[in-house]
Amino acid sequence: MAEGTTGSTVPRRQLGRYLRDLRGRARLTVKAAAQKLEWSEPKIWRIETGQTSLRSLDVKAMCEIYGASAELTEALMGLAKETKARGWWHAYGDVIPEGFDVYVGLEEAAASLSSYESDIVPGLLQTEGYAREVTRTHIRGIDEEDLDGRVRLRIERQTLLTRATDPPRLRVALSEAVLRRSIGGREVMAEQLAHLIYVSELPNVTIRVVPFAAGMHSGVVTGPFVILRFPVNGDGVASEPPTVYADGYTGGLYLDKPREVEQYDAAFQGIWETALDDQASRRLISDVAGSHEHG
Repeated sequence: MAEGTTGSTVPRRQLGRYLRDLRGRARLTVKAAAQKLEWSEPKIWRIETGQTSLRSLDVKAMCEIYGASAELTEALMGLAKETKARGWWHAYGDVIPEGFDVYVGLEEAAASLSSYESDIVPGLLQTEGYAREVTRTHIRGIDEEDLDGRVRLRIERQTLLTRATDPPRLRVALSEAVLRRSIGGREVMAEQLAHLIYVSELPNVTIRVVPFAAGMHSGVVTGPFVILRFPVNGDGVASEPPTVYADGYTGGLYLDKPREVEQYDAAFQGIWETALDDQASRRLISDVAGSHEHG
């Protein structure tokens, strides 16, 4: 089958994760689930590992067996309809309800993340005050309860960087503009930049800054993106194909064709080589933090 018609694996993989988790919460083995659905065990396994597309009616049947809520069932049926898309653009609030975030699931499963950001601090590195200001601006007219929930989710996501078992390797390249753009005022920015320095000292995290003096570089063309790679199985093969995620105002673009990933890999390598080294980046972040404190 030609690469252009294979369809994105992202929604299939995420759908499989949710269905596997639902089966686990229902305390059903693969064998028991297969018997109830009158399917073969290999079919359940292929679904849960994202190797096959599903009809929404099949998803509905699985959700009924697993005791899923009506809202979650509807969301998973919507996700099933996306499994045949060539590339996948996830528009927030369309088929995915609040709290059902495909990217967060990929992030949790990743072994490594390589991120470039041109304008704001990435969500995994944001402080509460900074996240609150970014979210309030992104979603105009948001009420305080919804705002609190979204900020809380963003902060909770960050625990994966310090989890006891296999925390992901994170490399982040930040444009100098991220440091100098005042979001939330001087106090919020000073706290945010101090947090960047703190996080950069974690053994699995590296943060580098691309200075204005670098001039033209790959990130100017690509815009912000994240490359996610997943754990390797015992046979040395990645458990899932690498995925590029590019966030947009109305949703996120997921790319997982080998040629697409190769292009973003090359772009990230170019950005990384243009950036200041680890120590010089920390010094610049510290200097800019001082200017926010005393500006």
